[in-house]
Amino acid sequence: MDSPTPAVRPGGLVAVLAFTGIVAALMQTLVVPLIGDLPRLLDTTASNASWVITATLLAGAVATPVTGRLGDLYGKRRMMLICTVPLVLGSVVCAVATSLAPMVIGRGLQGIGVGMIPLGISALRDLLPPERLHSSIALMSSSMGIGGALGLPLAATVAENASWRVLFWGAAGLSALIAVLLWFFVPATPVHGPKARFDPIGAVGLGVGLVSLLLAVSKGADWGWASSTTLGLFATTVVALTAWGWWELRTPEPLVDLRVIAGRQVLLTNAASVVGFAMYAQSLIVPQLLQLPASTGYGLGQSMLAMGLWMAPSGLTMMAVSPFGAKLSSTRGPKVTLLVGSLVIALGYGSSMYLMGSTWGLVVVTCICGSGVGLAYGAMPALVMSAVPQSATASANSVNSLMRSVGTAVSAAVVGVVLAQMSVQVAGHTLPTEGGFRTGLLIGCGVALVAAAITLAIPTRRATPAAPNSITPEPLAPSKV
Repeated sequence: MDSPTPAVRPGGLVAVLAFTGIVAALMQTLVVPLIGDLPRLLDTTASNASWVITATLLAGAVATPVTGRLGDLYGKRRMMLICTVPLVLGSVVCAVATSLAPMVIGRGLQGIGVGMIPLGISALRDLLPPERLHSSIALMSSSMGIGGALGLPLAATVAENASWRVLFWGAAGLSALIAVLLWFFVPATPVHGPKARFDPIGAVGLGVGLVSLLLAVSKGADWGWASSTTLGLFATTVVALTAWGWWELRTPEPLVDLRVIAGRQVLLTNAASVVGFAMYAQSLIVPQLLQLPASTGYGLGQSMLAMGLWMAPSGLTMMAVSPFGAKLSSTRGPKVTLLVGSLVIALGYGSSMYLMGSTWGLVVVTCICGSGVGLAYGAMPALVMSAVPQSATASANSVNSLMRSVGTAVSAAVVGVVLAQMSVQVAGHTLPTEGGFRTGLLIGCGVALVAAAITLAIPTRRATPAAPNSITPEPLAPSKV
């Protein structure tokens, strides 16, 4: 599986890895334009149709730390290539699905691709010289937000002008293209130190804990927060993660080295990943404001396609600010960049109190928030990688990515509860009130400020991620280039 180019071309390498991250993130928003039609398309209920989204979230959460650890053990490039297989297969399964079960299976396979983002970030540390790291990490890190923002208008355009199956055939084609680009333009990444064994017990324990937690958070509103199912899942989460932590501290080759991620710099950076909550809250609220009828007095009456186009500039903004964030991290340290990013997100949410009455106002809000997300997401991997040994970069980055994903899941649950509680009946439909939207946006502002406060406690260390060194590379197969 290893047939790399003989030398690293930094520009091409970064472009391919950033494109990989954008496509992996695009899978998350691919079905958003179809949410209202899924019950009809799959002959199921709206509640069951929500599993199409939940399956991707669960699969991504479980796969991310596993692929990260395997990347450290067997090479990041190899694992990214392997991750393209379920991406292609899942897209094809969704494209031909005629019922709920195969669609959920396909979406779960697509979710595995999210693990390529932390793998790509870690590969940059192995393959690039120090002077290129900050800018490259910032661009790669922001790819998750860029893919999510740009995927919405793209998917809406296809859904309105062609068969919904075209979305998934297109996703299969993009995933196959990623595999080709990785094969020809990304060199084999090093394997650090002697080969260790994978920790299957740790993988199962973490998987049980994460699935229980995310199921409870994602479906609690449907099942009832006080229902036996929801409470049982929360109890399972506590038991499973406690047992998992006990095992990880005692096994000589853990899935996640808890002693490493318990270091103050990594621990607080992961805690500051609640900024994922703030990123996702506006992605849930602004589209609804744009699409609600103008007759409500606060809705803006936009179509699905128009809504997607109004949201697109925020993704472009993330890409535009990444060079600035990289320069700030190089001169002042990534801690300052994370702090500035969190404060910018808070500013974006605060400005929504005055700008949510017009489409252009909401564009400004999302662009400010997008700028903050681009800064924050670019800084977190640099903080993590400067505090862990090079042999654990993929695993540590995967945990950080997982924490952001948990933040988005909690965001969806909290915002959903707020909007459900602050709603009214209009022409037989339940609609969130303007006060509900404002409350959700203010919660996002508060969470961003909490992230900023946590960032202030991160040790003021300005270490630059280490350059590639003399380590054992992946075994290379004969080149086919």
